[in-house]
Amino acid sequence: TEEKYTIITLKGEVDLHFSPAARKQILKFLGKKHNVLVDLSQVEYIDSSGVASLVEGYKLARTNGLDFCLLNSSEAAVRVLKLAHLDQIFPMHLSINEYLNGS
Repeated sequence: TEEKYTIITLKGEVDLHFSPAARKQILKFLGKKHNVLVDLSQVEYIDSSGVASLVEGYKLARTNGLDFCLLNSSEAAVRVLKLAHLDQIFPMHLSINEYLNGS
């Protein structure tokens, strides 16, 4: 079967205002059985609602045997993920090539 990958790029502030839209996109593509790669390179701020959307996506992907990975996380995003110890949970890669090559 051909693997389907969808890259979702989050930008700016991923907070209570923006995270419902991010969550909707993530869940939509996972529902279509796509592997989801979330590009966090342009995230300036992420709060607990944004993190919750990522966690929900990750759990749904695992339940359905799909890949879910964070790409090129910004310093701001990494800081929050480390505080929550989620950098230990989420697969995180610097680029799509690194992800596809399995490093």
